[in-house]
Amino acid sequence: MSLKAKTAKESYIVMTELVLPNDTNVFGNLMGGRLMYWMDIAAALSAQKHCNAPVVTASVDNISFENPIRLGNVVHIQANVTRSFNSSMEVHLNVWGEDMTQQYRYKSNEAYYTFVALDPNRKPRPVPQLITETEEELRLFDGALRRRQLRLILGGKMKPQDAEELRALFL
Repeated sequence: MSLKAKTAKESYIVMTELVLPNDTNVFGNLMGGRLMYWMDIAAALSAQKHCNAPVVTASVDNISFENPIRLGNVVHIQANVTRSFNSSMEVHLNVWGEDMTQQYRYKSNEAYYTFVALDPNRKPRPVPQLITETEEELRLFDGALRRRQLRLILGGKMKPQDAEELRALFL
């Protein structure tokens, strides 16, 4: 089955949420778990746009929170596919907070999620390859193979000595 390759911009998603009292911790900041939930939805939508199929989350890379998002602020989650493999896709997310009263926008965090596309029998299915168009897309595309190998090593699915892309960085 031959799938038509797609560009990163074809999978681009922006999800916007308002931080309400039920979303916050005792300090009035957006709870990390709520943000991760929203990020998972945005990333899944991006992956689904890329492959036109249902997807499941396979992994979430390290998420470090740079700046808290306060009660009453707006969350903007930008997501797009950075690389596709056989049945999986890496999605990069950037998260921004916005204080609309002060007209101030700030970066909260970024992360990489991995999704697997499923066929009607809930088995992995092939996904379209990704076409890069910008220098930033190419940078993310090139780094995706190293990030994938690291995920596989950490998940016990690859031996470190088999990670050619990672070894090239250190040898």
